[in-house]
Amino acid sequence: MQPLTEAFIRSSFINASRREVTEMGLLESFDTLTETAWHELDFLGWRDPKFARRAYVVLPRLDADPVGVALTQTEAMPRSRAMCNWCRDVRLPNDVAFWSAKRVGPAGRKGSTVGTLICRDFECSRNVRNDPPPAYEGYDVGAARIRRIEDLQLRAAGFAEMLIEGR
Repeated sequence: MQPLTEAFIRSSFINASRREVTEMGLLESFDTLTETAWHELDFLGWRDPKFARRAYVVLPRLDADPVGVALTQTEAMPRSRAMCNWCRDVRLPNDVAFWSAKRVGPAGRKGSTVGTLICRDFECSRNVRNDPPPAYEGYDVGAARIRRIEDLQLRAAGFAEMLIEGR
């Protein structure tokens, strides 16, 4: 992911009002993200420090600039161990929550949303970089890790496209 400035991030939100963007709390460690850290992120996600059930993600797009998406966490947590739809790591050391996002345009203004299960604190980039357990003798763990990273990037970009296109 390319390094992003605060101004770009605030202007990139596609499903939030100007007021919501103005009230948005940025990632506490945003200013300390180094060039190396940006290369280890497939998307940027953080919980709002001011609003308990609000979070934000800046998602890549396949042929366009990244977009910001405001998310709302449901009050209820999954009853059983849920799997994140983005990283799909079954050995998760973290909680998964159901997040919803308003669609873009008229559908979003009418209340239409899209929801998915995502790591509660957006650890997906770290999770896919952990080596998966070898499935069989001769299993290429390095290639599997690269495939998991690429799959996460495609799923995150697909979520952004779903909000924009109204699928």
